[in-house]
Amino acid sequence: MTLPLWDVSPARPRRLRATALAAASVLAAGLLGVVVTGGGTATAGTVGAGSYTETLPPGAALPKGCGAVSTNPRIFATSDAPAGAIPTNDWWSSLIWKRNNCGTSENLQAHPLAFHAENNGLGLSYTTTPAISGTATGVGEYHYPYTEDVRVGVAGLSAPVVKAADWTDWTVTADWSDGNRSMRATIGHGLPFSYYTVSGGGAAQLTAAATPTVWRNSGATIGFTVHGHDYVAYAPTGATWTVDGAGISSTLAGKGYFSVAVLPGGADKAALADTYGRYAHAHVTGTRMSYAYDPAAGTVRTTYAFTTTPREGTESKTVVALYPHQWRSLTGATPITPTYVSARGAMRVLAGVPSFTTSMRFTGVLPEVPAVGDATGADLNTVTGYLNAELANPEGVSGTDTYWAGKGLGRAARIAEIADQLGLTAVRDKAVTAMKARLTNWLTAGSGETGQLFYYDRNWGTLIGYPASYGSDEDLNDHHFHYGYFVAAAATVAKFDPGWADDTRYGGMVDLLIRDANNYDRADERFPYLRDFDIYAGHDWASGLAPFFAGNNQESSSEGMNFANALIQWGQATGDTAVRDAGVYLWTTQSAAISEYWFDVHDENFPATFGHKTVGMVWGDGGSYSTWFSAAPEMIQGINMLPITGGHLYLGEYPDYVKANYAELVANKGGPPTVWQDILWEFLALGDGDQALRNFRANSGFTSEEGESKAHTFHWIRNLAALGTVDTSVTANHPLAKVFRKGTARTYVASNITAAPLTVTFSDGTTLAVPAGKTATSGAYTWSGGSATGGVAVPTGPPPTSTPTPTPTTPSPTPTTPSPTPTSPSPDPSTPAPLNPTRYLRSGGELGATAGPAGTVTVTAANGNHDGTPTNPQVFTATGLTGTYTGGNTAFDLGVDAGVVVGNGVQARVSYDLTGDGSFDRVETYRYFATDPIVGMERYRQTQGLASATGTLGDLAGGTVKVELWNAIGNAATTVGTGDGSTVTLPYTG
Repeated sequence: MTLPLWDVSPARPRRLRATALAAASVLAAGLLGVVVTGGGTATAGTVGAGSYTETLPPGAALPKGCGAVSTNPRIFATSDAPAGAIPTNDWWSSLIWKRNNCGTSENLQAHPLAFHAENNGLGLSYTTTPAISGTATGVGEYHYPYTEDVRVGVAGLSAPVVKAADWTDWTVTADWSDGNRSMRATIGHGLPFSYYTVSGGGAAQLTAAATPTVWRNSGATIGFTVHGHDYVAYAPTGATWTVDGAGISSTLAGKGYFSVAVLPGGADKAALADTYGRYAHAHVTGTRMSYAYDPAAGTVRTTYAFTTTPREGTESKTVVALYPHQWRSLTGATPITPTYVSARGAMRVLAGVPSFTTSMRFTGVLPEVPAVGDATGADLNTVTGYLNAELANPEGVSGTDTYWAGKGLGRAARIAEIADQLGLTAVRDKAVTAMKARLTNWLTAGSGETGQLFYYDRNWGTLIGYPASYGSDEDLNDHHFHYGYFVAAAATVAKFDPGWADDTRYGGMVDLLIRDANNYDRADERFPYLRDFDIYAGHDWASGLAPFFAGNNQESSSEGMNFANALIQWGQATGDTAVRDAGVYLWTTQSAAISEYWFDVHDENFPATFGHKTVGMVWGDGGSYSTWFSAAPEMIQGINMLPITGGHLYLGEYPDYVKANYAELVANKGGPPTVWQDILWEFLALGDGDQALRNFRANSGFTSEEGESKAHTFHWIRNLAALGTVDTSVTANHPLAKVFRKGTARTYVASNITAAPLTVTFSDGTTLAVPAGKTATSGAYTWSGGSATGGVAVPTGPPPTSTPTPTPTTPSPTPTTPSPTPTSPSPDPSTPAPLNPTRYLRSGGELGATAGPAGTVTVTAANGNHDGTPTNPQVFTATGLTGTYTGGNTAFDLGVDAGVVVGNGVQARVSYDLTGDGSFDRVETYRYFATDPIVGMERYRQTQGLASATGTLGDLAGGTVKVELWNAIGNAATTVGTGDGSTVTLPYTG
């Protein structure tokens, strides 16, 4: 086929633009359209107003294959291999990459079997006992390592290079040829069988890793056990098998085909061998997935179909093993027993099927959670302050490479969405303008431009952004991670400037980013179909070259989900249902896989002795409680949470698990998080919004994660505290809709990003009228917010209980008969104990009313930058305080000394819980005090100045005051005086 610059398939009629077509050359299959210069050299492609380059920027790296040099991967494919772009990130892609070995492959983790292509044949491994290392509270890993049971080949075969001869959605066919003998083997996900064709006259040869125990040798079938695992080889009718020590061979009666199956074990293997034998010669030669999103039903139906070639007889069905995310949603079929052991948990078996179908609920996504809790009062003031602070730089710290530029875009998109809900048009417009400028720069490869552009490589069929990062160039790593941020930001821009997203301008370049990372159009051969998504495994792989014994890996499943959500948002914003539906399929399938393989929410898939409730990374043969970049529990667990967006509400589908996950973090950390608090509290809010909000109010001076902002963190947590948890029992006929439940009260939410009113119908019969350009709610909250007027939350059900704010002068439900708060008993307000406003830091952590004995405490070294974020602090607390606010400010006079060390800085934070209910109403973080390199106490006072402050002061009624001291910078400890050595003066009278 031929493809112009624009895809002309029926799936995307909206993308046809005559002006773009007129400028493009129509090239052969698999090539992008390009503008040809006068000299005849293809240098760049124009896509509407955008463009990419085909001239490699100076110093830029290309994908590297055999011998770590740039190659055309086609040299490792046979001449009859499929046309189009090479699948670069699949479970079997090391067969094409050959990064470490120019002749063979790395371990190929297919499940239930693992394979390794060697020069003389194909190794088979079925590992059933996990190898577990590390600890239950620190970094730990589990693997089902490749341990060869048997090697399948042809007598005398010695192929210099094993090539890829064919590939389909979850199978690959490898090819061996040495000029005399040849063999092809088809293997795949979920296939207990491997299928072989041979030629050249040699006998089929099975070489066991140890002397096999043969339990059947009858005609064309031989059953044997190696390493405790049962295998059956099926030769053509009329053939026999010969056993010689560890070798098993057959001439195949001259017919040139056979198959080998591994049995699950733990059952009547003879009977199971007979069952499998019915399908042994229906060789699987193709696989294909098809999906259908039904908005009215709120479901995604996915069919996994097998193409078979009967080598003898007429049987066309096969045997297949299903992963947990598949069999839990299986419809219309019943698995047989027993099950296979795998790195993903038990795989259940279907025997005698041509296909199988799963049906999963799509529970909806949102551009952002609705402002039902922070649209009025003090909380509106808080979020408004945070948003206005972003006017200068809504992208925050934004790098120049594709990942960090993407993080900045994601940050700005969240700010724009929230500001739009609250009617802060100046903030929204500034964020949209910033995103538009950055995107436009990246999506245009101007003459002479060498950075912040995209380059198309024809050999590898990929669009690479330069500057690249984390191997996105040489290894083609993480394209879905990086480009997901770009597409999500483009979707937000498209809502407010539809013209910018039109194909005549920048929409076409956005579509190319989508197609590169996960091409949704099978007819488009410029990019592989669903490059980063493993169709059968149900999740992305970050990399496909797999130069590791454990196979492929992926760390941040949540950044993969950011890409899926971006497709939904972009497709909805631009009216492209093909993109939207692809996003819905990816989102629904992968959220199920994440629940199983990263979180193990059913507590069935991780090995029993692994000791963790989550993993930071999934490997082909297992998982690990670790990351590539940190051993901190916050980052190990948080990397599968960020970025927090309205497309990440799947994280809250199991609220009890959310709390268990967070509890493990606290246990492994040995206390609350000290980095990435925003990400972790936003995650916690999906299981316990009230506690997450208390955490934020008590410690809002933390340093935000690079893709986060205080505005978004507060907005997310505050509103989930009001809404409750995700209700997955109700779906909607609109993709941008969600249901929440707090107690017995539901809140229905839908977002309408079109210019016309919309009515959304939920599966329980509830309807919701949504004005144009607004997000609306009904049920427990009725609210309509958007760019025109903002919004006001009007509770129609019970008021939220997440942020109790009793009036200081009436601290009890009945003003005439005051009573103490049940959870924090305090003296009767009618007879308060006298309050001494001068408090003393005392050893043992008391903020006492008297000085006590003189002494010191040690504040540990920072060993990093913790400015604004309490890290290993010394904490001093006073409780049960009742007093009248004088209207003044906090004062303190602290004795501090870092000895002769240069560069230390100690920092203080003072927090006020006015009613003792556990929620801090006022938090003051002061600028750190840089100590001098002279032995002797220096005085750190409030005159150093406030770095930040949230909330307001009022009267204390059984309240709590907490002082935290920590080192913000420096590599040495600091000594702080106690007793009469350090005082804090509160602005209160008794």
